[in-house]
This record gives sequence, structure tokens and C-alpha cells, in this order.
Amino acid sequence: MNPILFAVILVVIIAIICSVMLVIASTVMAVKEDPMFPAIRECLPGANCGACGYAGCDGYAKALASGEEKRTNLCVPGGAGCAVQVAGVLGVEAGSVEERVAVVCCGGTCEKTQARMNYEGVHSCAAAKLLFGGAGACAFGCLGNGDCVSVCPQQAIRIEKGVAVVDRDACIGCGLCEKACPNHVIGIFPKKQKVFDRCSNYNRGKAVMDVCKAGCIGCTKCSKVCPEGAITMDHCLAQVNPMKCTGCGTCVENCPTGCMSFTEKL
Repeated sequence: MNPILFAVILVVIIAIICSVMLVIASTVMAVKEDPMFPAIRECLPGANCGACGYAGCDGYAKALASGEEKRTNLCVPGGAGCAVQVAGVLGVEAGSVEERVAVVCCGGTCEKTQARMNYEGVHSCAAAKLLFGGAGACAFGCLGNGDCVSVCPQQAIRIEKGVAVVDRDACIGCGLCEKACPNHVIGIFPKKQKVFDRCSNYNRGKAVMDVCKAGCIGCTKCSKVCPEGAITMDHCLAQVNPMKCTGCGTCVENCPTGCMSFTEKL
């Protein structure tokens, strides 16, 4: 027999045998998918942000389908509508979803602080952070290079006056910006919270004012004047309890540096 023809026939026979083996293996070793999984996964928005505590939407859907997870209200981006749909698939009662939103805890705009060096590297907050903590005078402030902007699935963040600003109406509270910020100036807060300490500098007094005129100096005045007792101090920074805060603005009016501010104010 012609050696070339023999080689071709041999390869074809091997291919057929391998194909049969693969078909048998795929049938015998196939992992059966829970029929509930695709129905639940369809209800989730697909942000894969991890805000639910699982590795993306697939992880959360699998946990719900298997019964490992009972809570149908963990998807913050999907909101109440998503919780109702998931509960409908599972045949259970939907839990309430607390709306959350990203807040930039830094008021150090170009008018309030200054650069301590001229950074000419990669336009990235993570890269700038590696170079002596960034170009800004305040090592705790917003680096302003937009890593948060690039990861936001809703285009809800922009850089304004050197500081990230969040569009509260567009933000879905997924938390991707919080994870991307190397200085941790972005936090995910209850949407009902109206007042924030727009500072992340854990120093106090002159050390803060030397680098930013909008920083929190830890004077505790806001906590003393709050009529609801909604403000406590944590490492010289004010922490607002959204369950107690009524948004009266007393703390905002009495803050000597203006770091206590309403969410709409930069």
C-alpha cells in the first residue's frame, strides 16, 4: 500500500476513535446543571461586581440554586426588582434591598490642595501611588487619575477639579470603584445617608491643614453639635450613623473646614 495513503487512513482511524472517546466521556462525566441556575442567572444584571459576597453573578446564582444561599436581596446593582424576580423563581418571599451609592471621601480639589511634585508617569492612580504615594500634597487624598472612572460600568464617575465625583442617580452601588481606588477614598454607603465627612486623612489639626484646606482636623465639633447624636469620631474622622442622621445640616454649618458636607456638594 502506498505509504502516504496508509498514513492518511491511520490518522482518520485515530481521529474517529478519539471522537468516539470524547463523546462517551462528555456523556459519562458530564456535570448536570441545576435547572434553577439559568433562570436565576437571567434575573441578575451581570455586573459581576462581587457586592453580594460571591465571585460574580454566576457564583451567587449557583449558591441560590443549590440552596446554599437563602437571601435573594444581596444584589445591590439589581435592586429590589432583581430581588423580586429571583424570589419568584425560587418561590420565596423577596427581601428588601438597601440602595447604596459610592461616595468620594475627599474634598481636596485643586483649589483646596496642591501638588508636591510633577508626576509624568502612567496615567493611573495605582501607578502614581507607587511613586512616593502620589503627586498630591495629601497622601490620603484622591489621586485624580481616574482608575475608578475606567472600571465604572455605568459611567457614573468623572474627574472634576482633580477629584473623582460620583453621579448618584447613575451609580448602582456595585463597589468596583471602591476596589479600584488605591487610596481607599471611595466608599459604598446607604443612599439614604445625606451627610458625609469628605476627608480620609487620619491626621489631625495642623498636619491636615498643611496639605489640604478642606481636610478634617478632628476637632469633634460636628459630633458635639449634632442634635441626634448621629456622629462619632474614628481616628480623628467623623463617622455618620445613617439610622440616626436626619440631614438637618447642623454639622455642615458648624464644620470649620467644610469637610462635613451634603452628598451633592464637592
